[in-house]
Amino acid sequence: MRKISYSELILLNNGVLDNVDTMVGLGAERVELMMDAAGWDFWQADYSKLIPELKKRPVHYSVHPAAWDINLTAEMKILRDAAYQHHLSALRFTAELGAKQMVLHPGFAYSPCFNKATARQRAHEAACSLAEEAKKLGVRLAYENVGYNGASIYTYDEYKHALDDVGETVSYLIDIGHAHVNNWDVPQLIRALKGRLAGLHIHDNNGKGDQHLPIGKGNQDWNALADAMREITDPECEFILEYAPGVPLDYLSKGTEFLKKI
Repeated sequence: MRKISYSELILLNNGVLDNVDTMVGLGAERVELMMDAAGWDFWQADYSKLIPELKKRPVHYSVHPAAWDINLTAEMKILRDAAYQHHLSALRFTAELGAKQMVLHPGFAYSPCFNKATARQRAHEAACSLAEEAKKLGVRLAYENVGYNGASIYTYDEYKHALDDVGETVSYLIDIGHAHVNNWDVPQLIRALKGRLAGLHIHDNNGKGDQHLPIGKGNQDWNALADAMREITDPECEFILEYAPGVPLDYLSKGTEFLKKI
């Protein structure tokens, strides 16, 4: 059975332990912790008391560093350095927690004035450097396609080859929703990367915005996606339901049933 995980995003801003307990109550066996917003700010980056409490819960974890206000390819070095240090901190947290996987956002180019080739080079350097640390700690990095409406530093073909010369400590994590907004052929992308996939962030949208809707509530072709998902050969690939804050929690169970049928 493919590993199915619930992203903490759906409960953003609530207490971390409360969020995990809620998901355990829903039957979650795996939780992807989203290290962002008020619930995480409470700990002030000192997780020494949080980690033992998380370990008491009967779930496996993966970790997603902060997604907002963080950009490894920012134009200013002081901001890039801050983003890198956050990723290092998140990586150590992942290892201390005993989790085996951490998401890696390569960064964004929000202004058309920014040079995307330079951004891609910065992302590559950050990935290689973090991969060295991750290998020492026994953590797999999951390289996610991020950015839409012109902010992505990669085209479809560039993303497919982004890890060609990066060590196997780093694998791809396809965010189905982000890819759909960028008009990428998502089933084809899954097939192209099916042997080096750390996971899929699974959610829906209308093709115009990153809505993080439940499966079937947007306009993606889920039959075509399901066919491609069945072909994934990486045994460690996780299916991660990443729904927006405020989505009714029962959609997690509905999404799980859909994925089990696949």
